[in-house]
Amino acid sequence: MTETEQTQQQIERFLKKITQKFTASDCDMPMTDIHLRVSQDSGDLMAFDDSDEEITRCVISQWIDNKSDNFYQEVSLLLRSELNRVKDQIENMSIMKPYSFILEDEDKNNISELYLVDDDIVIINDDLMHGLDSDLDNFLKDLLSKEE
Repeated sequence: MTETEQTQQQIERFLKKITQKFTASDCDMPMTDIHLRVSQDSGDLMAFDDSDEEITRCVISQWIDNKSDNFYQEVSLLLRSELNRVKDQIENMSIMKPYSFILEDEDKNNISELYLVDDDIVIINDDLMHGLDSDLDNFLKDLLSKEE
């Protein structure tokens, strides 16, 4: 799926609506992640907080009735790219850190973590965490073998 200028503009407006909901003028910083849900059939792109309250939504016309087997991977790349383009607003939202933008399917299944914002760390793809499970498993095996 190639990103059109219209799709890019729609996603950018969508992300800016999210950031406007969490402006720095808000005195109570909520503790939440932003869950982005996409529908391969309807083209809906929706944002929810941890309480499943809708923040905003839009329809990406290019995604309507998309039959691609790689739909979620392609959407994930597009959203990461757009999140990175508006990172100044994303990183200055009045949400208690750390918080994440998480991609989900229509059934609320986690597809991928798109963007993590922390005081000192920003992760915009999961390559940083690649292989962490096996590293931790090896560390634990090593540690347990030394105890015997």
